[in-house]
Amino acid sequence: MKERIKIVEGDITEQEVDAIVNAANTSLLGGGGVDGAIHRAAGPELLEETRKIGGCPTGETRVSKGYRLPARWVIHTVGPVWAGGHKNEENLLANCYKNSLRAAVEHGVKTIAFPSISTGVYRFPLERATEIALTETKKFIETNENPDKVVFVCFGEKALNTYREVFERIY
Repeated sequence: MKERIKIVEGDITEQEVDAIVNAANTSLLGGGGVDGAIHRAAGPELLEETRKIGGCPTGETRVSKGYRLPARWVIHTVGPVWAGGHKNEENLLANCYKNSLRAAVEHGVKTIAFPSISTGVYRFPLERATEIALTETKKFIETNENPDKVVFVCFGEKALNTYREVFERIY
């Protein structure tokens, strides 16, 4: 099972996978960080499609085409804004991973790449978010054949080291 998880530092928009996960905002119309980078790399067709989708509540997912990305699909999920842990943030973040993985299976995705959801401007504590990401992924792949490979794409050395350390504890 360990071999189905890969942790890398890099740009999620360049990953050669079937689907990438977008840490989106509720409008799905682009923004800063990962969301903005994905919209820029995918091209204007992505914005056109996400306008038609009409938004996404926190913890849920919506799926669009990847357009100019190497990935065929973009799985948009809206992570929670950290409010000190008193507004169900941990469960909402867990739902982002569970629902993204379910959407991947529904779309025949064999390989998927995740960013570190909610740890940027949404201020979710990195180590706790990493524990949730890796725990939910482990639970999912223990009972599902797909996806074959889950890649966690870290932005910066701090995130990379945190993912590696938590991975060693959990797996």
